[in-house]
Order: sequence, then C-alpha cells, then structure tokens
Amino acid sequence: MDPGSVGVLIPIVAIGAWAWVRTAKLKAESRSPGLDSEASGRLEALEHEVGSLRHELGETQERLDFAERLLAQRKPDELNPPAK
Repeated sequence: MDPGSVGVLIPIVAIGAWAWVRTAKLKAESRSPGLDSEASGRLEALEHEVGSLRHELGETQERLDFAERLLAQRKPDELNPPAK
C-alpha cells in the first residue's frame, strides 16, 4: 500500500471510531436508569470526601513548597552539622 493512501485512511478511520464510540455512549446513557436515592446520597458523600482530600492535599503541597523554599535559602554548610 502506498504511504500516501495510508495517511488519508488514518483520519477517516479515526473519525469513524469516534462516531462509533459516541453512538455507543449515547445508547448506554439512554438504557441506564437514574440513580436511586441511596446511590445518590453515597455519591454526594464520596464527592464531599474527595473535595476534603483535595483541600488537605493542597495544604500539604503548600507546606512542602514552604519547606523547600526555606531549605533553598540556607547555605550548604548550615544544613550539615560539623563532623566530630
């Protein structure tokens, strides 16, 4: 097969695959029933917990950045105690 013709087929196959995946997603969404109240409550609880974990991770990253800045300001001889 000519490399030029393969180059033309790649976008055509990609567009076809995208359309097939999009159609499959739409069919799956139309068949799935809505969430019941228990699942909805559990989902909200999980979303809240993930939000709090993200907040804690952000605070931890800020503390790490602060510690890195403090260590970067010190001279190398200040970081290592003298040998006895």
